[in-house]
Amino acid sequence: MNGNVRRITTIGMLCALAYTAAAVGRVPLVLFLRYDPKDSVIAISGFLFGPLAACSVAGIVSLIELATLSDTGVLGLLMNILSSCSFACTAALVYRKRPAFSGAAAGLLCGWGCMVSVMMVWNYLVAPLYMGVPREEVAKLLLPAFLPFNLLKGGLNAAITMLLYRPVQSVLGRSAKH
Repeated sequence: MNGNVRRITTIGMLCALAYTAAAVGRVPLVLFLRYDPKDSVIAISGFLFGPLAACSVAGIVSLIELATLSDTGVLGLLMNILSSCSFACTAALVYRKRPAFSGAAAGLLCGWGCMVSVMMVWNYLVAPLYMGVPREEVAKLLLPAFLPFNLLKGGLNAAITMLLYRPVQSVLGRSAKH
């Protein structure tokens, strides 16, 4: 199969998998925040094809979520894209510089830290609009609610990505030979 066709097809499959992970794996945790493992699939797309692919998968999946699963509208779309891209694109960028297990681990740690930092700022800015409360009320929730949620989300997604990346890479490598 032509390289471009294979790449587009694989990215399409990864979009479908990420959406499925978001639809099936949603777990409500605190306030309106729900964990889902889609960022693991998005990070794998970044490891396979680079940060731009991760950004594309994040955008496509977030748009489909907006149309089907979301009850947070355009603000949820923005937050999903920011969260997924800060995690997966950062991880893919580091991995691209050091394409080895250590690079993947370092990338995921950097992506985790970046996502937590980015989302703390954006939750402070945008959550008052979701919640219909003054920003001061959201500020009181940053450390006891938003920080633990984002730490848990990033840690779980990093761990899942580490567990799945090699098997996925192996399967795709074998399929390329046929």
